[in-house]
Amino acid sequence: MDFRSSESPGSVEAAGPRSEDVLPETAAAAVKVVIVGGFGVGKTTLVGSVSEIRPLTTEETMTQAGVGVDDTAGVERKSTTTVAMDFGRISINDELVLYLFGTPGQERFWFLWRGLFEGALGAVVLVDTRRLEVSFDVIGRLEERSVPFVVAVNSFPDAPAYPVEELRGALDLPASVPIVECDARLRTSSRDVLMALMRYLQTLAVATEAS
Repeated sequence: MDFRSSESPGSVEAAGPRSEDVLPETAAAAVKVVIVGGFGVGKTTLVGSVSEIRPLTTEETMTQAGVGVDDTAGVERKSTTTVAMDFGRISINDELVLYLFGTPGQERFWFLWRGLFEGALGAVVLVDTRRLEVSFDVIGRLEERSVPFVVAVNSFPDAPAYPVEELRGALDLPASVPIVECDARLRTSSRDVLMALMRYLQTLAVATEAS
C-alpha cells in the first residue's frame, strides 16, 4: 500500500490526521449532502473531483455475481462499482463545510440508503440522458422521504442533449426543482452543482419562514 510521506525511506509517519484533512478553525457549520443516482451515472467521479480531502471510496471490481442482477445496459465497459458509499468533504466558504456521501447505484444495495439519508440536508441526483429511466426510482425515494434535491445532468461525450423543460417532463419534476448541467470530472463544475443545491435549500428555508 502506498502512503505519502515527506520523511526519508524507512521512517514512520507521525500519528494523527494530515494537515489537509483538518477542518479550518473558522468552520462554524457542517452539512450532510447525499449524491444519488442510478448505476454508472458518475457519483464516485463527482465526489472524487470536488473533495478537498482524499475521498473514501468503497469501489470493488464487478464480478459474475452481478450478472443478471445489475442492469449494466449502456455502461457495459464499467469494471468497478460502489458497494457501500463514497465520502468526501468540501468547504463552501470559511464557515460552511459540506460532507458528501455518494450512494451505491445498484438496486441490491439500496438497503444502505436509509442510513446514508439520515440527517441529510439535501441531495444531488446525478442523471445520464442516455439512461434517464435509471433515475425514476431514485427520485421517487427522495420524494417519499421529503429530501429536497437538485438534478445534475452529467455531460457524457456521447449523451444526447435535451431542453431543460423536456427533461423536467421526462423526470416528472415540479417547476421548483433546479436542473443544472455538469461535468462530474471537473472540480469547478461539481462545485457549481453543490452551490445550486445550497441556493435551493436557502430558497426553501426562506419560503418556510415566510409561510
